[in-house]
Formats: sequence, C-alpha cells, structure tokens
Amino acid sequence: MSCLAGSQVLLGVVRLLLARQHGDLPAVTQEAQQLQALAGAPEAAQPGLGEELRALALISLGITEHWAGRMEEAQRHLEQGVVVARRIGRPYLEFSGLAYQALGEIPRSFTRAAERSWQTIELARQHGWTDEVPAAHAYATLAAALAWQGRPEDAEAWLQRAERTIRADSEPTVALAVYHLRGVIELARGQEHPAIAAFRAVERLAGYLAEPHLLVPSAHAYLLHALGHLGETERAEQVLASLDDRDCGEMRVAAAGLWLARGDPSAATATLAPVLDGSVPLSWPTWLVHAFMREAIAQDALGDAGAAGRALERTLDLAEPDGGLLTFLLHPAPNLIERQLRQRTAHAALITQIVGLLAGRTPTRLPARSQPPLEPLSKSEIRVLRYLPTHLTAPEIASELSVSTTTIKTHLRNLYAKLGVHSRGEAVESARALGLLAPAAHQR
Repeated sequence: MSCLAGSQVLLGVVRLLLARQHGDLPAVTQEAQQLQALAGAPEAAQPGLGEELRALALISLGITEHWAGRMEEAQRHLEQGVVVARRIGRPYLEFSGLAYQALGEIPRSFTRAAERSWQTIELARQHGWTDEVPAAHAYATLAAALAWQGRPEDAEAWLQRAERTIRADSEPTVALAVYHLRGVIELARGQEHPAIAAFRAVERLAGYLAEPHLLVPSAHAYLLHALGHLGETERAEQVLASLDDRDCGEMRVAAAGLWLARGDPSAATATLAPVLDGSVPLSWPTWLVHAFMREAIAQDALGDAGAAGRALERTLDLAEPDGGLLTFLLHPAPNLIERQLRQRTAHAALITQIVGLLAGRTPTRLPARSQPPLEPLSKSEIRVLRYLPTHLTAPEIASELSVSTTTIKTHLRNLYAKLGVHSRGEAVESARALGLLAPAAHQR
C-alpha cells in the first residue's frame, strides 16, 4: 500500500469511529461506504485489509443504526460484519459485533439477549478484553435482562462493571444507555431520587449526539413515572409539556400514570387507547407491557373488573416469555394480581412469582449486627446518601444538588465516619441494613 493510500485509510477509520461515537448515522453511512471503496482500490491492496475494513464498516454501521432505532438494518449489518471478522480471523472485530448483536436482541427477547451477552463475555475473558468498551455493552445488556426479570440486585453487579468501563466523554452513546439502565434499576428498588438523577444524565448526554437516541423517549417516560410516584404531578406535567417527544407512545404511557395519580382513570384509558391499538407506536416493546398494566389498573379503578382482568391477562401474556417481572415492581397492584389468580388465567405460576416478589418489597427488620450511626445524619448528608447507589461521581452529585464538589466530599467524609465505614460500597450496604436506603429486591 502506498503511503498516501495508507493515510487515506487511516483518516477514514478515524472519521468513521468519531461519527459512530456521536451517533451520526448519515456520517457513518458515508464514511463506511467511502472506506470500503478505498480499501477495494488496487493501489490500496494489502492481504486481508479490504475484508478487515469491510467488517469494521459493517459493524460500525450496525451500531449506529441500532441507536437510531433501525433495528432490522442494524442486526443485518452486524451479522454480516461478524461473519466477515470470524472468517478472516479478527476476534476483536467479532467481539465488537457480538456485543451489539446482544443489545439488539432486547426488543425481541431478553433471553436471547442474555445468551448473546454471555457469548460476548466469554470471548472477552479468553482474550483479556474484560475492560474493553464492547464488554461493557455485554455487561449492560445482561444487567438489562436481569432487571427485566425483576432481579435488580443481580443486575447491579453487572451494571457496576459497565459503569467502571465506560467514560461518558469518549462513549456518549453507550454511557447514555448505562445511565438509562441505572435509572430503571433504581426505580425497581423504589429509589426515585437517584433514578431521576440518572435520567437527567441521559438528557445531558443526548445533547452531545448528532442524532436522536433511541432511549431518550424511554428515559423521559421513566422520569415522569418517578416524579408521579413521588407525588410531584405538577412538576411532572411541566416536564411533559416541555418535551419534544411528548406525543410518542412511551410518553402516553407515562401520562396515563399521571392521570391515575390525579384520580382520573377515564383520562388514563383514553390516553392509552392509541398505544394499545397500535396507532401510536412504541420505540421499545417493553413499554407495551407497562401500557397494558396501567390499563388494567385504570379499568379496575373504574370498577370494570372484566376489562381489568383482560388487560392484566394481556400484560401477563407479554411478560411471561422472558419472565418479565419488572413491570409489576414499577406498577404494583397486589390486590388486582391476587384476584387474577382466582380467575381463569393461563399464568398462575407467573402470578405466584409476582405475589412473592411484591411481598419481598416490604421493609425488613434491622439486622441485629447493624449498629445505628454514631451520630444522627444531617438532612444534607441523607440527600447525598441517596445518590450513592447510582455510582454518579462526586462532581455529578454536586451538579444534581447545586452545590460544590468540595461540599459533597465533606458530606461523604462525614457519612463514612458516622456510619463507621471506609468506602462507598460499605456505606450503601450499611445504609440499606439500617433502613436509610431501600433494601435490594428479593431481600427477606
């Protein structure tokens, strides 16, 4: 290869990767096409180079299409890229493609997504790539599957691995997904304030991207859900009115929750109707499960037991294949669930699991080995404490609370001293045992 051709290939690779990091699909498409054309030129001939660049271009294109919501094209290009990488013996490219293939399985099956994730993680272990960015995709995908199954404490360990690997300034598209998942897991634990902080971080990162990110509407909807659970319906309505995506399917599901919080189930059912009949699409199929659950709750509030039972049965139909229990943590309705068990249902086993899961959400007694704080925590220290499970950095917590980083570090030192611990993880564990933070799900 001539020096000039080599320089052109190198510049093309750099431009491609930069465009991919910022989710710029038009630029990625253009650079991928140009790179493949350049690699195929006679003057650029070098054994294996053309195929290697083709694999890189296809995988990069698939990654960017995924975040743009073009799932079918994304999976096709990723599969093509992985096949080429495997054929020419480029395991790192194969590893990158597999990680996003796992993520791309989520809209279709969390079970398949988890299987793909384990495949990717095993490849990372074989080659010593467990701290590489594609491994973080696999960790986050596995965490998402576990969270969907109502297992936030199991998801936590894998999410922490992803959080340790990803840097928001270099991988904003991936960091955005990790923050989104952090928010969902905190919601599953009943920790609305940290969840809100995580979804606000999603908004900030989205501002760095060239194209709309697939997860932003979902993050906005979960943000409204968290505000509604806190009883801050007026604030939630102000946020909803300010959003550009307020008419999408996810936002209608969230708005229905606000109507329920205000005691107007009729308005909730009217808001949900276009989502349930498919005339207003959803970006993620998981939100259809949330939609039917809210419909069941609304119909029950209206006194229509038949309609409520049908909507709940449809919720269970959608949740059963992947053991999806998250919806029932986010929208707990134990009386409605237990009544369904006494009716004719095809999901008795799943309902039994749900009943047990909801029972596990009740506060636990203080373990005998746990000692109260050496001194009472101040209100400011408690506010900081609630952010520790999110793994936001001290500067990020400072931004959320509108104080200086120095102030946050002072509060952290005081927290550790009062709790008698020496690390953030120990502080979270101690605070949960003391009842200062909600216990992890499944805790008995």
